[in-house]
Amino acid sequence: MFLDSSFYLAVATFAFITSVTPGPNNMMLLASGAHFGFVRTIPHILGIVLGMACLLTSVLAGLGTIFILWPPAHDILKVVGSVYLLWLAWKLGSAPTDEISAKDPNHRPMRWWQAVLFQYVNPKAWMMTIGCITSFSIAGDLYVQSGVWIIILFALMGGPAICLWAWGGMAIRRYLNNPKRRRVFNLLMGLATASTVLLIIK
Repeated sequence: MFLDSSFYLAVATFAFITSVTPGPNNMMLLASGAHFGFVRTIPHILGIVLGMACLLTSVLAGLGTIFILWPPAHDILKVVGSVYLLWLAWKLGSAPTDEISAKDPNHRPMRWWQAVLFQYVNPKAWMMTIGCITSFSIAGDLYVQSGVWIIILFALMGGPAICLWAWGGMAIRRYLNNPKRRRVFNLLMGLATASTVLLIIK
């Protein structure tokens, strides 16, 4: 049995739009691209793509039903995700601005496995995956096939979408040529990341 072409188009469109719009992942990629360049940010990008694939697989396997069976789990996720996002916002806002501190080995891009794990406390990632699985997975004999294609299309469309943010950060990097500008940029990135909490708690 084959899926209708409208299925692929709908999932691909959903994956690209939800991935390219502002959110915690994209704010961090923008900051990472500006601080470390595109190449050093690639593990972070790959971690997000892999993390979304893992989260989609988990929801397809039934993990998402925990929010239906135990509604307080949704509120717990909001609290945990919001606290972690505020911590990340503080880290971004207080990132080193002088050349010596910037070369500190502890000042480095997010590692791929950290990006994978972050998706499990990222409320936007949960909303994207649950919304996608609920809207586009096909019950019955086509459930596994439709689920596999959802994961593939999210990687194919979501990956390039988030790359745009890392590339944008790299483009901004040339203007961050003194500590004052870097400080302003760090504060803006911290505030932008913190502001995503408002989207979670509303």
